Amino acid sequence: MDNKQLWDSVLHEVELIVSKANFSTWFRNTYIVKQEGGTVFVGIPNEFAKDWLFNKYHKVILRSLRDLAGGVRNLEYIISKGEVKEEAPKRVVFTPTDELPLSDLYIDKRDNLNPRYTFSAFVIGPFNELAHAAAQAVLKSPGAAYNPLFIYGGTGLGKTHLIQAIGNQIKERSRDARIHYVTSEKFSVDYITSVQNNAAHAFKEKYRAYDVLIMDDIQF
Repeated sequence: MDNKQLWDSVLHEVELIVSKANFSTWFRNTYIVKQEGGTVFVGIPNEFAKDWLFNKYHKVILRSLRDLAGGVRNLEYIISKGEVKEEAPKRVVFTPTDELPLSDLYIDKRDNLNPRYTFSAFVIGPFNELAHAAAQAVLKSPGAAYNPLFIYGGTGLGKTHLIQAIGNQIKERSRDARIHYVTSEKFSVDYITSVQNNAAHAFKEKYRAYDVLIMDDIQF
């Protein structure tokens, strides 16, 4: 397969294990620039994205590349803003007609929760059973047990699924509950925008109105 086909295949695999927000933020403007001597060079828009991909997703991307293409030994990132625009028309643009997971198509816009992220669909293993038990404790006593609840773990262990499952379960129990799921990056952007627009009060009122606030990628 050529570079475009290879990278599209990698993106399809990555998309299955990261949240929609993370996928859109960190992988949207990426592509394979070239392959040379067993090294795959991936074009990215800025230094921040380079650091983030290397620290958080490097092993996942490299493993996927090695599984899909023989001879791949290493992965490097190249900052190439100008080239991204040039390559953009060749990149795959996902639309509702593409074969995307249902999780990407049916997000509840009122609270940003994915209805497919439920406890019944959550796979419990030795690596996440403690977090699952803590989430169940939260449901038994919302606002009291583990308030706030922080879940930490490696990529692909189900953190996003679990925290959204809490929100979906509470929503099922109480239709009047005001629940909001947001990435920490989106939260930060909202805050900065409110400060720039002298609307800090509106920002505070917006987030204080929620009964349950679920924030993903808090390390950001």
